[in-house]
Amino acid sequence: MKTLIQKKSLAEEVASKIQQQITLGHYKINEKLPIEAELMKSFGVGRSSIREAMKILANSGFLRIQQGVGTFVEQLTSNREPMDQRIMRANVQDLDEVRQILEMKIAEKAAINRTNEDITAMQEHLHNRLIAAKQGNLEECVEADIQFHIAIAKASKNEILADLYKSASVHLKKGFLHLYTDTKIFQETSAVHHQLLENIIAQDPKKAWNTVAKIIGHINY
Repeated sequence: MKTLIQKKSLAEEVASKIQQQITLGHYKINEKLPIEAELMKSFGVGRSSIREAMKILANSGFLRIQQGVGTFVEQLTSNREPMDQRIMRANVQDLDEVRQILEMKIAEKAAINRTNEDITAMQEHLHNRLIAAKQGNLEECVEADIQFHIAIAKASKNEILADLYKSASVHLKKGFLHLYTDTKIFQETSAVHHQLLENIIAQDPKKAWNTVAKIIGHINY
């Protein structure tokens, strides 16, 4: 089976670069963009590519085109920006705050809806987390921790919650590896994570919720 890779057009590439400039603060709200000739020279593309790029950004909510006046920055982020892109721009602290809030509801739902298959997956990842923590293997420990919580998210049987959690978690690994220098915190929280698993197995949503609260209270990301 062939996988087709879609190539960006010149206009899409220019739009992406201008969007990046806007989000990084190179332009302020209501600031006028350079004229077409300057943008053409700056990006090395033709007039049609510049105009198409402006349309793309206007449709995304970044720019406001005023005929005969110019093109202005409408806002620094787009209301229609895909969530995955927005998450990629977020800092680790904001992402982990979202992750923690999700974990509480996910654990509650997992305790109600988990299957034996879900339990097996959680047990495997928790075991890998413990082994990696004891061996001092930080990268494997972080990965196992994330996979354990993703398994809980899947066990919740709420696809939106699970997708949101996975989207947030996938960008946290680098942040965790940058934040932690050893596996000490993972060893210290091993027992409470095991308690969480036991709460889910026992199908006790209230205790699962409270145990996640303990985990969040113990770990200062």
